Amino acid sequence: MRLYLYLIVSVLSICPLGSALAQARVWFDRPAQQWQEALPIGNGRLGAMVYGGVGNEELQFNEETLWTDGPRNYNKKGASKYLQKIRELLDQGQQKEAESLAMQEFMGVKSESEDPTAWLDKIGRIRKQKHGPFEFSFDDSKWPLITVPHYEGWETEGLEGLDGAVWFRYDFNLSKNDLAEHWSLDLNKIRTNDYTYINGELVGQSAGDETRRHYQIPMGLLRTGRNSIAIQVINLEGKGGVAGYKDTKQSIGLKSSTGKLISLNGEWKYHIQDQSSPKIGSYQASYQPFGSLRLQFDHDVAENYSRILDLDKGEVRVNYAFKGVQYTRTYFASQPNNFIGVRLQADQKKKVSFRLALKTKHQRNELNHIADSSICLEAWVKNGSMRGTVFVKLKLKGGQLSYDGDELLVNQADEAQLYLSAATNFKSYQQLDEKYAAVALERFKKLTKLNFDQLYQIHQKDYQRLYHRFVVEFGGVNQLDTIPIDRRLQRAVEHADPGLVALYVQFARYLQIAASREGSQPMNLQGIWNPFLEPSWGSKYTTNINLEMNYWPTEALNLSELQQPLFQMIRDLHVAGAETAKEYYAARGWVLHHNTDLWRGTAPINNSNHGIWPTGGAWLVRHLWEHYLYTQDLHFLKEYYPIIKDATLFFKDFLVKDKVTGWLVSSPSNSPENGGLVKGPTMDHQIIRSLFDIFDQSSKLLVKDVQLRDSIMEMRDQIAPNQIGQHGQLQEWLMDLDDPENKHRHVSHLWGLFPGDEINTTHTPQLVEAAKRSLILRGDEGTGWSLAWKINFWARLKDAQHAYHMVKMLLRPAGQGGGSYPNLFDAHPPFQIDGNFGGASGITEMLLQSHINGIELLPALPEEMSTGKVRGLIARGAFQVNMEWKDNQLLEVTVESLAGEELHLRYASREVKIKTKKGRSYAFDQELKLKK
Repeated sequence: MRLYLYLIVSVLSICPLGSALAQARVWFDRPAQQWQEALPIGNGRLGAMVYGGVGNEELQFNEETLWTDGPRNYNKKGASKYLQKIRELLDQGQQKEAESLAMQEFMGVKSESEDPTAWLDKIGRIRKQKHGPFEFSFDDSKWPLITVPHYEGWETEGLEGLDGAVWFRYDFNLSKNDLAEHWSLDLNKIRTNDYTYINGELVGQSAGDETRRHYQIPMGLLRTGRNSIAIQVINLEGKGGVAGYKDTKQSIGLKSSTGKLISLNGEWKYHIQDQSSPKIGSYQASYQPFGSLRLQFDHDVAENYSRILDLDKGEVRVNYAFKGVQYTRTYFASQPNNFIGVRLQADQKKKVSFRLALKTKHQRNELNHIADSSICLEAWVKNGSMRGTVFVKLKLKGGQLSYDGDELLVNQADEAQLYLSAATNFKSYQQLDEKYAAVALERFKKLTKLNFDQLYQIHQKDYQRLYHRFVVEFGGVNQLDTIPIDRRLQRAVEHADPGLVALYVQFARYLQIAASREGSQPMNLQGIWNPFLEPSWGSKYTTNINLEMNYWPTEALNLSELQQPLFQMIRDLHVAGAETAKEYYAARGWVLHHNTDLWRGTAPINNSNHGIWPTGGAWLVRHLWEHYLYTQDLHFLKEYYPIIKDATLFFKDFLVKDKVTGWLVSSPSNSPENGGLVKGPTMDHQIIRSLFDIFDQSSKLLVKDVQLRDSIMEMRDQIAPNQIGQHGQLQEWLMDLDDPENKHRHVSHLWGLFPGDEINTTHTPQLVEAAKRSLILRGDEGTGWSLAWKINFWARLKDAQHAYHMVKMLLRPAGQGGGSYPNLFDAHPPFQIDGNFGGASGITEMLLQSHINGIELLPALPEEMSTGKVRGLIARGAFQVNMEWKDNQLLEVTVESLAGEELHLRYASREVKIKTKKGRSYAFDQELKLKK
């Protein structure tokens, strides 16, 4: 697959900040100061963040297939011969031994590594010198400064893409009285190895990200007045630096025996000793940023500034006045023509002047001129097979265009149009395309000949075809739309803002349209927006909830076709996971563990205490089945039936009988990401039962595999059931091990409540109460996506006010815990997009549920959302629902039958069942009486 980025610059009319766009925009009255304040645009293949700077504008852009690594085999040959021994150790209660064996023999294969011994010896020689950076008197006056600590790595402080050896130095002062006390040095965590000196003497050295650095300082080493600390940090892969504490309120520093703390947080001096470190293999690849388009204007202070993400039009606009001239910039991402369009304009002639540059964080890059008005930037991903190319062309109305070195200069134009196109050498997860650049250039040339206005109209038609299917409104006219989004989030902490809740749902729909389109890759942990060479968790596809959560609301919010990228990934994983099933479990079918990437790795990764989790593929099958339930598309079910069947065959071979209980259990596995390697986690059994039910129902619908179906359903009844433990909770594991003080962000054992449905208020009231007890014990706090999951739980439990309380927590300004960044992006922290989609799903569940006994209207409607309306909400059974309510009472509802299925509608104590005809709409009053 070849992906291209086209950027056209131009300007549309200024949009007023009035009520016409109520609930349809996210806006600021100032430029972005950080990435989490920039506004996103995208078309599935291309993502960009608009900062909206007045004098200096940045458009940080990504291309969805620019990743580290390259096509390779992730599977360890013959790993299955250790499976039985791992199971036996778990049966014997020897968890650590099982984890140790699995870590050694049962993990995936890393990418290519080089022996670091010689390099480590070379960079270690400096520590043996008489005079080195560790010396008290060392002259560090010319060293630059960096903020220490940096929990997410020195990459966040500007040292992007740096792996190697770096020295840090800091001076602190002590009094004579201080010297009478015993002192220790608390640095908490360092990424990854350190040699730490006080006044030239080595006081400690450690290895590993998770090792706590707490070093005792010998008496007599410290001195009155100035003292120095020097640290050599050696980082071969991933994030680097002096990490300190995740809670930034807790300082690194010197601690005395009497409890005195001298904080070492602040500006340290640093020197990069060597960044030519050897290649270190990784289990899976990481999503990469591509580059930044920089525009420099001769503007400083702006008046009447606004930066608007217009959800109705699918575009970002920047408006401001400077010296009596009104300037406008418009940015949009077109899916049909695969480009990002931007137009720059002023309301007076000859006022558009700027300087343009292309930048990338990738160390190896090359910039060249093409013709009179174009530049080309090629970038290579470090230690991988991937490379990408960017083409930029400028067109002007009036004015002059010239080169200044690598930059393009525009002077006194009436309007500027900028075309930016990007492509990578990715062809498929199994193959690269080394001829990609020539093809990309030809497509770029063809695009730059097209009319901008026509391209814009095509984009509008395509985007609004999806966006306008659905309307939601809470609380009547949204008067709070005049408040910038960052201040609105702050206000919502103390004041109800139902309009903000509705906006959050539409923002999630916008993000889906922008990040997941036919032919693209599915959304990863950051969607398609990522600024870091070392993104958190590799910005991969985490399949023990996060990838799935990205697509929870897609069907209900009337965006069904946006799941196509996920379905294509499932097809790929079906192939890749078959080899993993064979090599690790000697099983038929296919398997996926808790993570995958662009290259479709399916083997266990990271650590055996959480990476050996075989039910990722089974969970993804649930998405195939949900698509059928929402669409009633039997042709789709027939197409994907082999994938469903093969996932079922894997668990037919994988499940084993527990010697103590006699139940069939999943072993080895874990309850993500809590409690280590175990047998029989509750979540697994819920997912496997769901998978078996899906196979049963789909095989009946397609009249296939009768004998296999019978054997599978016989096994289903032998799987370890849900159990209620000693605290009244739903047990997370086979044994009653739940700790009531455990506040872990994953609540995996409630999968059967949501997104599953075997725990429900209709058929399993006792399990519902146990699930509620588990939620109460686990607590409301959590990371952003965890808060979002809990909205769905409480909505399924029909506790409207608790569900709304979780919505407010998700919408609170991001801090140490989960919440929302100023641009409404979900905060893990750091940014993860899954919470945006999980939150939208939960809000939808508060309005309509269709997983048990037909369609239930307003099952969890809180007081704060007591008035509202929704149009275009989709329910299982292929029904489209429009409804309106006031003062917590339904006023009317209209249901369109999209497939001609029987309609079962419920509201409060009222219920109706009718036969329907495909394409016909049925209107009901508040009593659910059919209108004539």
